[in-house]
Amino acid sequence: MKEVRYFFVPDADHVNELPTSEALHALRVLRLSSGDEMFLMDGVGNFYRAIVTIASTKHCFYEIQETLPQQKSWRGHIHLAIAPTKTMERIEWMVEKMTEIGFDEITFLNCQFSERKQIRPIRLEKIVIAAMKQSRKPWKPVVNPMVSYKNFIHHQTTGHRYIAHCYPEIERKDLLTTLHQITDDDDITILVGPEGDFSVDEVKFAEQAGFESISLGKNRLRTETAGLMAVAMTQMFRRSYP
Repeated sequence: MKEVRYFFVPDADHVNELPTSEALHALRVLRLSSGDEMFLMDGVGNFYRAIVTIASTKHCFYEIQETLPQQKSWRGHIHLAIAPTKTMERIEWMVEKMTEIGFDEITFLNCQFSERKQIRPIRLEKIVIAAMKQSRKPWKPVVNPMVSYKNFIHHQTTGHRYIAHCYPEIERKDLLTTLHQITDDDDITILVGPEGDFSVDEVKFAEQAGFESISLGKNRLRTETAGLMAVAMTQMFRRSYP
């Protein structure tokens, strides 16, 4: 039996050709030809069973045979806002694993102690898409550009909002306990700071804006580990079953 091939095609039901990068992979690597079956994902919750109609050097046209709407395996909207690490490979690893687990949105923060001031959104998009196809998730997480910490706080005004930090003098709630007490499906946003943590002033600024201070446990975690753990915890409590 042939392995099922998945391709990311935004607006798959409104076009009939694979995007260039997907077409090159389909034709040059997988060597698909006319009549071969493949599955498309549109990033907003749908799979499509399709067949190749025309396979040329650089173009791969298809015809949809069946639309397969999917049910998201978690409830609500999970948003991680995190200061990227100096070594970007660590954040790329985190984004890949979070996509496999399942989340909705990531924003990168420029904080007082941030060691990295720029990111490469296009590369992160490619990592997200590859992880979507590997884990067969038809929902594409939103990858936002880097924004200033205060600007993000000002615009994040709804849902359950938390800031994870390591200051023992500032009262913190355990995230697992807090998630267990939530009974609605409102958005959940979690802030994770840089390798030097948020500054005390940044924590207080977030609290004044309505964010709750939380702990991810007794262990001190690296930035990307903390981000992944926050998403994994939230996903576990927001998991939906058929």
